[in-house]
Formats: sequence, C-alpha cells, structure tokens
Amino acid sequence: MATPAKSSTRSAATAVVKTAARDVVPVSAKTPRTAKAKAAPSTAPSLRFYHSELLREKTNTVLSALETQPSPHHGEAIADLVTHLIEAGMDYYFLKPLKQAEVGFLAEQSARLGMSGAVKLVSSVSRKFIIRMDHAQLLVVATHIRSLAVS
Repeated sequence: MATPAKSSTRSAATAVVKTAARDVVPVSAKTPRTAKAKAAPSTAPSLRFYHSELLREKTNTVLSALETQPSPHHGEAIADLVTHLIEAGMDYYFLKPLKQAEVGFLAEQSARLGMSGAVKLVSSVSRKFIIRMDHAQLLVVATHIRSLAVS
C-alpha cells in the first residue's frame, strides 16, 4: 500500500502528464506521399537517441544505396535497418535508464523480455509495409530517417 507522500507525488506526476498530453498538437491527417515531400526543419522539441557508430555506418550505407541505385531489394534492406533502429531506440529509451537506476537483474530481464516482444511486433508490422513500398515511397522513408540523424 502506498504511503500518503508517495500517493500525492504520484498524483502530482499524473496531473502533469495529463496536462502535457492535452497540450500536444495533433499531426495533420494529410501527409504527402511522394518523394517530393521534404522533411521541414522543426523548432518543436524532440527526443532522439544515441546509437553505435556501426549502426550509423550501416544506416548511411543503406540510405545511400537506396538514393543512388533503384533496386527492388532496397525494401528488405530498409526494413532490416528500421528493425535495428527500433532495437537501438528501445534500448536507449527504456532499458538503459533501468540499468542506470539499478533496479536489479530480475527487473531488467523482465523489461528486456517485454521490450523484445514489443520490438518484434513493431518490426513485423513495419516490415510488411516497407517491403511493399515503391522506390519513391522508400525515398520518403529515407528522407525521414536522415532528418532524424544529427551529426
């Protein structure tokens, strides 16, 4: 059972989150679907994650190949890349803080198992869409990924 101090702290945190959620501006339902759509630089707040140099090299290699040589095999490569980026992001946003907080081996492993299931689900859904995209649509995805990359 929660103590009154913990309960009031939790209530305050919940109120802050609910207030922040109301202030979120919804994304427009109409999004351009062609390669002509450019990623507009945004001044909105963002959360990005750090990943390995090896993953960065792979990202640049896959995106450069897509941008320079049209091929029907790029969908598979982009889908694989997206899976690796999802794994790196989930690790950075969710598992790394648990490790830093020293929640314990069992809690970390439970979280890792849950994140693994989430990554598999999201990756399988995104893969189904990505591999069916034509070259112009894949270029839009590549542009978006590049817009997320910060040097």
